[in-house]
Amino acid sequence: MPHVSRELHHRAVVADAHNDLLVAVAARPPRRWASFFRERWLPQLRDGGVDLQVLPVFVEDRFRPEGALRETLRMIECAHTLAEGNRDEVRLCLDGSDIDATLAEGRIALVLALESAPGLDADVELIPTVHRLGVRVASIAHWGRTALADGSGEDATGSRLTAAGVEALREMERLGILFDVSHLSASGVAHVLELATRPVLATHSSARALLDHHRNLTDEQIRGIVATGGMVCVNFLGEFLAADPAERTVDRLADHIVHVAEVAGPDRVGLGPDFIKEVSADVSPPACEDLDYAELVVPGLEGPRGLPLVTEALIGRGFSEAAVHQILGGNVLDLFRKELGRPV
Repeated sequence: MPHVSRELHHRAVVADAHNDLLVAVAARPPRRWASFFRERWLPQLRDGGVDLQVLPVFVEDRFRPEGALRETLRMIECAHTLAEGNRDEVRLCLDGSDIDATLAEGRIALVLALESAPGLDADVELIPTVHRLGVRVASIAHWGRTALADGSGEDATGSRLTAAGVEALREMERLGILFDVSHLSASGVAHVLELATRPVLATHSSARALLDHHRNLTDEQIRGIVATGGMVCVNFLGEFLAADPAERTVDRLADHIVHVAEVAGPDRVGLGPDFIKEVSADVSPPACEDLDYAELVVPGLEGPRGLPLVTEALIGRGFSEAAVHQILGGNVLDLFRKELGRPV
């Protein structure tokens, strides 16, 4: 079975909808951005069979609020620099035709995203600016409150999108930037689903029916996302999979993927790993490493190299080869082909 699953895995288009590796690369001096990506991250992506990688721009709290825009622009520049310095291996893609051409050449397609967009604050007029810089996926909140919406850590407020948040959604739809509801509060998700006229995406969210955590999506939310034409990419972090660290396994991750597939359909589920351990190892000195991360990581899925284990688990759960291909990346590829960069 492992040999069969590994062969299937490397035949499939594998899409990772959320890897914060830009945080790690941008922590290096600019002259090292391209080479560090090539040395540290490219081998992992290749070993894991990753063909399409979403690169979120995540701005750490230490840059907020005053330095958030500057750090956002710096990380966007980092993405362009690492892509330009590794043209033989990767390409920063703006639409579906870019992605298809890149995959046909055997290169990895990179798609730039904003996570919570703190650098924009309420200045919605900057959304066309980041679109011009290559951003094609964006969310408007993380754990807490922003000028656009509340994150899931503020669920108790029951707040909806602000007026600027509504305007941001409209601008993203107009420009062909996929709206990402991962991290958004429950009432914020409901508000987006009321207003959305184009597909929305959850880049890294698991199933609340299996673990009642505010970062996970309810079945009702999953069905609402699917109703827009969007999809859910399942998060691999153990904290969102099981309350007991001993149960944070590949098999438990498969439970979440199976559940989302049952609710949404196998053509509306993908992978959003959120490999925080790998990023943490790149940016934290060994003596300062947060040992709590050990409990968050599913053994074997510390980074992209472990992705074939997911394929093995899906085969073991009885998914057809065609369904496995769709879950691994075909569904994300289909959505990106239809929506990225497509103006209203």
